Amino acid sequence: MANRKFYVVWAGENPGIYDSWEECKLQVLGYPGAIYKAYSSQEEAVAAYRGDPAEQLDIIRQISQHRNNIINYEAFPEIRLDAIAVDGACSGNPGLMEYRGVRVRTGEEIFRVGPLQDGTNNVAEYLALVHALALLHKAGDNLTPIYSDSRNAQMWIRNRAHRSTLTHTKNNAKIFELLARADHWLQTHTTYNPIIKWETDKWGEIPADFGRK
Repeated sequence: MANRKFYVVWAGENPGIYDSWEECKLQVLGYPGAIYKAYSSQEEAVAAYRGDPAEQLDIIRQISQHRNNIINYEAFPEIRLDAIAVDGACSGNPGLMEYRGVRVRTGEEIFRVGPLQDGTNNVAEYLALVHALALLHKAGDNLTPIYSDSRNAQMWIRNRAHRSTLTHTKNNAKIFELLARADHWLQTHTTYNPIIKWETDKWGEIPADFGRK
């Protein structure tokens, strides 16, 4: 029981506190802008649930910036350790959005953008993929693969343009600027780097995950 966790869901199908990841997963997977976090005791979870979720997310963001992401992925011989993994996160829908890329072998963060206001998770995942492709292209590297756990982002890459229905607001002009630049880059460059779906069910969270659970 020492490893038991309690999960706080602030934004999900049914917000509340859950005592297993299986129950928490039912509330948050596929829910746009899900906000949740794991705690090591019921007391911590209750205190967090009754507190300010924005404050909790600031703490989570600080932890994710400094945590050691080195995991023994050699236990999964099918994983390409030489790859880059990308991920996006959004607190709300729309909400504060950020994305980053890391090296699978070491967990080293090689780029990070955000948080930016009034974005979505799909947009973050798409921009992360384009950012990684452009970074590798600039380095003359057309072999390094890129992992993403977003089917939508990968589809947008294949279409060479985003399909977001995000609404323009006074706060997200920067996001729309990044989307326009990403679409233009894809439409004016040829890319060869393989984009591979990260198999979360087999391998756990993608190395670039923001640690929100």
